[in-house]
Amino acid sequence: MTPLDGTIVLDAAAMRAAEQAAIAAGESVESLMQRAGRAVGDAVHRLAGAHAVLVVCGPGNNGGDGYLAAARLRALGRTVRVAAAAAPRGAAAIAAREAWGGAVEPLAAAKPAPVLVDSLYGTGLRRPLAADEAASLARLVAGAALAIAVDLPSGVASDDGALLGQVPRYHVTLALGAAKPAHLLQPAAARCGGVRVLPLGIALSGDTRVLSPPRLAAPPIDSHKFSRGMVALIKGRMAGAGELAARAAMRAGAGYVSLLGATIPQAPHALVRRSIERDDPLADARIGALVIGPGLGRDDHARNLLERALASDRALLIDGDALHLVTPERLRARGGTIVLTPHAGEFHALFGETQGSKLAAARTAAERAGAVVVYKGPDTVIAAPGGRALLAGEASSWLSTAGSGDVLAGAIAARLAAGGDPLDAAAAGVWLHAAAARRLGAGFIADDLAEALAPALAAAIRETRA
Repeated sequence: MTPLDGTIVLDAAAMRAAEQAAIAAGESVESLMQRAGRAVGDAVHRLAGAHAVLVVCGPGNNGGDGYLAAARLRALGRTVRVAAAAAPRGAAAIAAREAWGGAVEPLAAAKPAPVLVDSLYGTGLRRPLAADEAASLARLVAGAALAIAVDLPSGVASDDGALLGQVPRYHVTLALGAAKPAHLLQPAAARCGGVRVLPLGIALSGDTRVLSPPRLAAPPIDSHKFSRGMVALIKGRMAGAGELAARAAMRAGAGYVSLLGATIPQAPHALVRRSIERDDPLADARIGALVIGPGLGRDDHARNLLERALASDRALLIDGDALHLVTPERLRARGGTIVLTPHAGEFHALFGETQGSKLAAARTAAERAGAVVVYKGPDTVIAAPGGRALLAGEASSWLSTAGSGDVLAGAIAARLAAGGDPLDAAAAGVWLHAAAARRLGAGFIADDLAEALAPALAAAIRETRA
């Protein structure tokens, strides 16, 4: 579990709308700022040990939060200083500086402190920091033992996670009210450190959340191999990719896994091998999920196999090479349950170049294809038609190894074959994949990753019971 698991994610416009709704219901900008400042002050007090604190404030409402946080820290007995990039603008920020009432140093002249609180700019920033501001902030962050960002590190774009300029790395980010896309999307997420959401007591709604551990149970006592879920994988030119996906499906809970294609002698004895040429294994009504794409190839034979898969009425997971051989329009026309698992190159091959954030691109893709889209990478976005989306937190960088995507395809297929919401199945597979990588630590290969899905699954079941 992480502090963000399952929390709502709001972009800048949605966060402003939530604040405006609170104001329309009787709150004031000043009361919301006071709440935010107190919450930040209390959080910094808990994190800072006995060390002195420097709060750097910008001219807007984020700066106002910083002034009030400094006032709260002083009331708690802290040694605290304030530096500002510019005079506050707006009645609420001006009132916050007056509430601080103490000395305010020029940002450029401020000396570092053991704890640095960045309250310069927050949600909604669209431009790089001025060169002198960026240089001063970098200097102060480098001179601190603990660097804390208020809402967002100054200089990142809230909605797409872009860096608007040079942005230092923080140890902690205190998200105000809700998580923002930049807390999960790269490259900004890597600058945030640990993210903690500080509730502001306002109503929040939205269809984007942070991925959380799946709620999984052991098979019922009367289970059999088919009731647990049958996965069929169509083997392609690179047999090892299909075997990796098959191993992963078995370890992620599928009761019966069939590899459709030539025999692989090294494969587990529990893996059922069937010819796809001599009979019609895709007609088996017991198949809960059909996988095509890992190691498939892109020749005419691969195209024919893909057409056979598309013609079936089984829940379908499309990965790898197959994503280069199909169109969103073909997928939408096919209908039924479809999960797509592209990395960036495959995503652009299937959907073309996109504008905006990775989150927005995944949502648009899900609508176009009528499918759940797992847009993989150092940040992973899972989107379903209708707008629901999940953002996965940072996963192990050791997943950047050949075959890890094949393992993910198998893990998702196992959960898809078990039935239920395909978005939930995709989310469970992504979570198990990341949990397996965490268990392995460093230097693992995809074969290890597939095997590590079993203990990751067991841990998820224990957590659900608890």
